[in-house]
Amino acid sequence: MPKYRFFISTLVTLLVLLSVRQATQAQRMRIQMNAGELRHTKNLGDMTRCLNNPVFEHEGAYLYCDSAWMYEATNTMDCYGHVRIKSSDTLNLYGKFLHYDGNTKIAIVRDDVRLVDKQTTLTTDYMVFDRNTGIANYTSGGKMVNGDNILTSKRCYYYTNQKLMYFRDDVVMTNPEYKIKCDTLKYNTVSRISYFLGPTIMTSKDTYLYCEDGEYNRVTSKSRFSLHALLVDGPRRLTGDSLYYNEKTRYGKAVNHVVMTDTLQHAVIKGNYAEYWRTMGYTLITKEALAIMGDKKDTLYLHADTLKATFDTARNETKELFAYHNTRFFRKDIQGACDSLHYGFADSLISMYRMPVLWAGENQLTADTIKILTGKNSIRQIFMYSTAFIVSKDTIATYNQIRGKNMVGHFTDNELSSIDVNGNAETVYYVREDNKSLMGVNKAEGSRMRLYVKQSKIEQIVYFDKPVGNMFPQKDVPADQRLLKGFNWRYTSRPLHKNDIFRIPAVPAEAPAKENKDKDAPGKAIE
Repeated sequence: MPKYRFFISTLVTLLVLLSVRQATQAQRMRIQMNAGELRHTKNLGDMTRCLNNPVFEHEGAYLYCDSAWMYEATNTMDCYGHVRIKSSDTLNLYGKFLHYDGNTKIAIVRDDVRLVDKQTTLTTDYMVFDRNTGIANYTSGGKMVNGDNILTSKRCYYYTNQKLMYFRDDVVMTNPEYKIKCDTLKYNTVSRISYFLGPTIMTSKDTYLYCEDGEYNRVTSKSRFSLHALLVDGPRRLTGDSLYYNEKTRYGKAVNHVVMTDTLQHAVIKGNYAEYWRTMGYTLITKEALAIMGDKKDTLYLHADTLKATFDTARNETKELFAYHNTRFFRKDIQGACDSLHYGFADSLISMYRMPVLWAGENQLTADTIKILTGKNSIRQIFMYSTAFIVSKDTIATYNQIRGKNMVGHFTDNELSSIDVNGNAETVYYVREDNKSLMGVNKAEGSRMRLYVKQSKIEQIVYFDKPVGNMFPQKDVPADQRLLKGFNWRYTSRPLHKNDIFRIPAVPAEAPAKENKDKDAPGKAIE
């Protein structure tokens, strides 16, 4: 029994040694001589000198050079002059010196190194190529050329099987459209897509882009930017959680926490979704859209379902701002609501359409169309066209009212000082003593009149022609005649603070409503 066990053990040992010897022999290189001379020198450490352009083959790879030393004991070799490794039909590695280890299948190439793989070329002075993993790398600086993309970096790892390159440290890529600077970049040589894996700056003739995560497709010119993404186009800055941009069509998109800042016009537009057309010259922002205009002292906050900003593509400056549907705005001295609004930066004119309403102090102003002329962050005039109406509360149950065809309101130091009523002027006005006791109700009609306002209250009414009517005791004015035609008290629609512009009124804006005394109505907080 012991002899049998010894025989089995010896047989296993021999099989293992035989398999190791066969594996070792399989790893050894087979030398093929195209021409030249082969010299074997035992007194120099069992080295073989190969001359006159020898060619070597090792497990599918061919190695070319002017001359070489081959070391039989270590299964390694050193090649000199016009070195070339042909690893596949498309991959060739060139240099002036090569050290190749047949056991590890690792090649070290020095001096004027070029790795060529179809349309991609890597150049450096020192490269290590691992044939086991198919990874080539340099760590002392190099350059990649792929089509019209040129890239330099201190370090590079090229996964030749996956056609992926990882570049690190001082990475700079240039092409006819962009220049890219970053810390870490992954590049696919087939799709020509660059992936940004750290802080990245991308610049062109017109734009500046920054992100800390993203990608850029050189074929389609489409890009995605995330993590502190920023797009700068002249005086406009666009930020968002994610930005998408197509250089060919000049179309961009931003998603979540979008902010567009115009440093020239002192305007900021926010939202959660934006589209940007550079060639056509406009930007759309929606999903909790908000525009902030003016300085800290007189800032206007405007909200609508959709905001659209247009700009002059030649001068690269913002021209207009449009607000579409459910528009509401707040400023300390004036508030407003309407369906649609237009603001021209050149003439500082705000135009309000479809059931517009303004509140200035205690006065509510309505008309078919309202225009507000501003300048130097101050309100200068208000123009009210067709069915102009001014209402202010007298008591809980009574209202002072002025109605006319058209009106013009004049401001002094951002406060309403006088109003001109032109055409079909009518009044229902409760005249009171200094102690607030009621003197009577001024109910009159005329062609034209002027109202003088002090501290947001109508102080005096001047008629330019003889009015029809008089001042009556309140008891002599029937209840159905105390409200002028078209009366509509819309106080519930009034934004009471800057966050209140996001609040949806409890009742439709066109319906009369009771006064909303809740000054802390819920709304989105404006940062």
